Amino acid sequence: MSFQTIAMDVGAGFLFHRGNDLPYLTHLPTYAATAWYHGVLAKKHQAKSLRAYLDEVEEFALGQYWSALALGDRIAEAERKKIVKKVAEYTGLSEDYVDRYDMRIHIMRFCKELLRSSRKTVGRLDSRYTGYDRVADGDNIESDPAANLTMGPMSSALNAYLRSELGFKTDDFYEILSMEINQRWDYEEFKNKYVDTSEKLRDVMSRSQRMKVFVANGYFDLATPHLACEYTFSHMGLEPEIRENVTMKYYDAGHMMYVHKPSLVQLAADMREFIGDSL
Repeated sequence: MSFQTIAMDVGAGFLFHRGNDLPYLTHLPTYAATAWYHGVLAKKHQAKSLRAYLDEVEEFALGQYWSALALGDRIAEAERKKIVKKVAEYTGLSEDYVDRYDMRIHIMRFCKELLRSSRKTVGRLDSRYTGYDRVADGDNIESDPAANLTMGPMSSALNAYLRSELGFKTDDFYEILSMEINQRWDYEEFKNKYVDTSEKLRDVMSRSQRMKVFVANGYFDLATPHLACEYTFSHMGLEPEIRENVTMKYYDAGHMMYVHKPSLVQLAADMREFIGDSL
């Protein structure tokens, strides 16, 4: 019997392209989680637990918000104003800002805008992290604060482990993210459409029906939001008995949830349980 841990990315749910409203839906709950974490919401929302708050936001995102986006400019003005107000309430942004961007907030604009009044930006890989740009104006962050604060320690830790504990010696430079390698990826089969690896996973899971899949979601991950992951799996067309082979867990951290000690402990326990059950 096989099991697998995965990181998935489906383009339509992540890429903010003109005419594609899906990312605004899938990112909204993570915007809300970020606003909750940084304490910029109204008291009635800050008083809620994160999970209770997200239950409310996700119901809105999959219902009224998704319907409003689908209507486009056919939406009635009264309904539009109601949606603008609700998006602003849930994200910690001003109604004027949400209105000016037609209810559709790009991820980089959110990272730049949420804490602009204090001249801070929030991270994309982990929106708990904050940073400073040279100027507070603009629609885009200059760099990802989460990457800035985690990649150095992670690189140092891996290099120390390889050289000191494993005895692996090399003069090559270790690159935690290499755009040179990224440019070698072949997207031939995805020309003129979004990259979608979920069909390959559906095919494998359907052929190997005892295969188990573990999915770790960070509530503050704007790179691969948890609702986007849920959306992907719920649209794979898996048979009911195959769907039971998917385990989803959630953590109060970001893309690399193991940089948050309580999440690291929980992730390790969840993985041990998952592997034990799979075997």
